[in-house]
Amino acid sequence: MHILAIGNSFSQDATRYLHGIARKAGEKLTVVNLYIGGCSLERHYRNMLSGERVYELQVNGQRSGFSVSLQEALLNRSWDVITLQQASPSSPKYSTYQPYLQELSAYVRRLCPKAKQMIHQTWAYEKDSEKLNTLMGYSDPAQMTADIMAAYEQAAADIGAAAVIPSGELFAKMLENGIETVHRDTFHARLGVGRYALGLLWFGVLTGKSVEADAFDDFDEPVTATERAIAIQSVVQVLKK
Repeated sequence: MHILAIGNSFSQDATRYLHGIARKAGEKLTVVNLYIGGCSLERHYRNMLSGERVYELQVNGQRSGFSVSLQEALLNRSWDVITLQQASPSSPKYSTYQPYLQELSAYVRRLCPKAKQMIHQTWAYEKDSEKLNTLMGYSDPAQMTADIMAAYEQAAADIGAAAVIPSGELFAKMLENGIETVHRDTFHARLGVGRYALGLLWFGVLTGKSVEADAFDDFDEPVTATERAIAIQSVVQVLKK
């Protein structure tokens, strides 16, 4: 299976361990992330028009050292799944998605007609953080999560996406299940359990396989047995929903 994420640092977080999780499960999965920090749908659209080599190519969770254009990446191989997402600060506001999402989706469909398009749902910021309260104007992460879910649901409907990868719902569920924090800097995912849970979720959505017996353990920072158990439990609950 070949996966292309047209994203930013949030798709970088989500795909860091995906290849390794799949390999441990006996699945052949290649994931490529097109990385520009904070990249919005509008910027992806402008990159589409310019054809500039402005994306850092990340392959199977690792930096490749190569820069590519959007067109080059799309034509690089026969993709099975291509994901789209909005930049995190704009994710709750659907007015920021269009017309860029529709144009990008049409472009992807022209160049990769056999690929399934999926929407990668981003997540809310940490409770009581300046980004949540001051930048976004929320008093609680649950409010931001609700707006994100609604916006991405509309995005998926508008482009006829095959699925939404519910990363925002997952992080909310992990906090509910007892993980103290899912963030490393109030907005990006923790390098251990945060990225691990995201990778499990992507694996589950993409393959339809169970994650309950996952044995991946090559983390960038330690993940305790309790954290692993909560991550798996949370992914299972979100996938069932």
